[in-house]
Amino acid sequence: MKKIFVSALLISISILSFAQHIQPEDRRTLKLKEDSLQNYAMDIIQGKDAATRFKADSMFTRMFVKALTTKNSFYYPFDSLITISNLYPPDSSFRIYTWQMVVNELVVRHHGAIQMRTYDGSLKLYPLIDKSVVTQNILDTIGDNKGWIGAVYYKLLQTKSGNQPVYTLLGYDEHTASSNRKIIEMLSFSSGEPIFGGRYFSYENDEVKKPSTSRYIMEYKYGASPKLNYEPDMNIILVGHLESETNEPKKKFTYVPNGDYEGFRWSGSKWIHIENVRNYTTRDKSEILSNTIYDKDGNVNKGKLKGDENDEPATPAKPKPAIPKKKN
Repeated sequence: MKKIFVSALLISISILSFAQHIQPEDRRTLKLKEDSLQNYAMDIIQGKDAATRFKADSMFTRMFVKALTTKNSFYYPFDSLITISNLYPPDSSFRIYTWQMVVNELVVRHHGAIQMRTYDGSLKLYPLIDKSVVTQNILDTIGDNKGWIGAVYYKLLQTKSGNQPVYTLLGYDEHTASSNRKIIEMLSFSSGEPIFGGRYFSYENDEVKKPSTSRYIMEYKYGASPKLNYEPDMNIILVGHLESETNEPKKKFTYVPNGDYEGFRWSGSKWIHIENVRNYTTRDKSEILSNTIYDKDGNVNKGKLKGDENDEPATPAKPKPAIPKKKN
């Protein structure tokens, strides 16, 4: 018992000794850089023309990466950059940044990066390269950070497949002038490298069997707002059921929520599809609402980086310090 107590005490001391803290000077540096980034972050979204948005995106990206090179920047919140989604998983092993830039009414580009937690506070960053436009089979493609299916993420869940952590990302894609998309994306790490996608979506319990897929994408009419978010009380990802308002099922831009719900429940090592979720009542019956990241006055709607109109904003997990690996 004494040995166990001593070992536990030594581990506790080790954790406290190696806990990461941003030094005051570094914190001041990051605050100054964050202040400089704010206008560029806003212009990515609100720039009056494509040239302005391109310039803002380029300047923001370069300045942001430079800011992240500051020691222990992993623990700095950057919470004034309201157009940039910034999520930690519960284990704080990384954080993921995502944002969008509207090129024109037909093209929306997504940018982002994964910042890994490091023991010494140095920067380890994986840029996310949006390949949505050139990906032929978007539901089944598995790729690395250079083959990313872009979205702005508003929720991050953590589960396990075997002994390995698996992360589920819920995201929004403004897509085109006629349709929007929401996405359930899977993220895992192999030898420390990020992998997006995987055969995690099963339809084995559906009345009409379908093959499993690597991600879930719902596409719907621009301006509709179907629900897609995690419901902890039910332990499912709740999905608003869609149907074509013009009875043209091949035209996704005609799809709107019909008031019914389906969903996914994690079981074993995959998300099992539930065709009909009963006993769910929305807090707001009017779900066909504007779904851009602007509010009615043309200002950035911060809530759109968190989820749809009927979901509570996610509370971000607080980052945990990295713990040094034991030497053999």
